[in-house]
Amino acid sequence: MPNSKIQNHLLATLPADAFERIAPFLDPIFLSLGEVLYEAGAKLQHIYFPTTAIISVHNIMENGSSIEIIGVGNEGMLGISLLMGGDTLPGLAVVNTAGHSYRLKAQILLSEFNSSRSMMNLILSYTQALIVHISQNVVCNRYHTVEQQLCRWLLLTLDRLPSNELTITQELIASMLGVRREGITEAAGKLQRAGMISYRRGHISVLDRSGLKARVCECYDVVKSEQERLLCNVRYDKRTVRP
Repeated sequence: MPNSKIQNHLLATLPADAFERIAPFLDPIFLSLGEVLYEAGAKLQHIYFPTTAIISVHNIMENGSSIEIIGVGNEGMLGISLLMGGDTLPGLAVVNTAGHSYRLKAQILLSEFNSSRSMMNLILSYTQALIVHISQNVVCNRYHTVEQQLCRWLLLTLDRLPSNELTITQELIASMLGVRREGITEAAGKLQRAGMISYRRGHISVLDRSGLKARVCECYDVVKSEQERLLCNVRYDKRTVRP
């Protein structure tokens, strides 16, 4: 993992003094595809700040079915509930895109949160962005077509990645969106015939991002606008961490 510059937007937005206090404790790690970071209800021991990895938090039903509550990539962090008065995660946290992340002991961030008003304000602003994202997911899953949901998911995922290539199965996408796999197969087929994506087993290449944006519902813009509002003052060039 490159260690000369921070690649996580939330870390890069931290006030300089707060960042300098936690920087020595940031542990760069690699997260493998399918790795489970937390089971639902597990006590939070670490906070994760993804850089190239994407972590998905799922709500698991009694019958074994699941749906993604929120995805976390280089825009944010996993473990916000610790700073909101809880010490457990409300769902299953699993890596759906392998890559790198920073890991920080939960108590270090909690101590900084409780002692720094600027840190508290930033985290509360990020929490607001998360609430908007989760709320919009609920609306989208209820009112919009599977094709629109797939376009939204693809675009939000690509925004966190350095390329237009995704390694993921249709079955996993269906699980995250809470729809039948056949629905994803049909929607992906339409996008492929329109020349917007190329799909082969376990791999998706996005060929026409502007085409996806033309087909996606308004939910994508709502989420992006809230994220951009939070991160409008990101600066990377002055933030370094130890190897």
